[in-house]
Amino acid sequence: MREVVLVYLDRSGGLQKFVHDCKKYNDSKQSYAVYRFIISINPSDIAELDATLGNYILHNPLQAAQIFQSVCFIAIKTLSLIEQLQTEAQISILLKPTHLPPLPSYVLSLSAYPFNYTSQRFYMSEGIVIAMGTVTKYTQGARFLCTEETCPFSEGFRCIRVHCPGATESATVRTDFVCSLCSSPLQEDMKFRVLGDKQIVEIIDAKILNALKGYSNDKSHFRMQAISVFLR
Repeated sequence: MREVVLVYLDRSGGLQKFVHDCKKYNDSKQSYAVYRFIISINPSDIAELDATLGNYILHNPLQAAQIFQSVCFIAIKTLSLIEQLQTEAQISILLKPTHLPPLPSYVLSLSAYPFNYTSQRFYMSEGIVIAMGTVTKYTQGARFLCTEETCPFSEGFRCIRVHCPGATESATVRTDFVCSLCSSPLQEDMKFRVLGDKQIVEIIDAKILNALKGYSNDKSHFRMQAISVFLR
């Protein structure tokens, strides 16, 4: 699947954009804990190249991003695109689909009950924004070092925490992380923390417009519940 990813990026122009993004990181001469890349993908085009990879992207996007991460790391090292990059863990890939298949199973309904959307895959959803919060900061990535000086993880970029979709802030930054090699406490290197913007919006199903008309053909009682969406 790595070979298919490389072929797709080359044909779609994504590889050229990736090289351009790498150049911006490399020209900054600043060492980052996490190098973040947004890759636009067309699920239909990928499925034509390889049905397995296309299905994997649609239904296991977090695991599929790891395949893109591996390909991007090899490309950076092979072409010497970012001199400061040390480990594959420093690369954060966000897959951004151009569209999803026009099938009911890919539509997340805001009014259907119960909510049986337990899989961490892509869904489409439409609604009316009824409230917006202020833009605040969140941690996209952080570097941790082992407190045991003799441990190999006490230097370099071996312990990297990267925010994943659906995770809370405490999943990325806490004070109780321990070294996977020697079980000593990990301490964050604050100067390498990478921040991003986030905003919370409240959306509600468009069916609320019928209720606002002041009448309803359905005599049964119903309740509309807003849903919080995190924009990052």
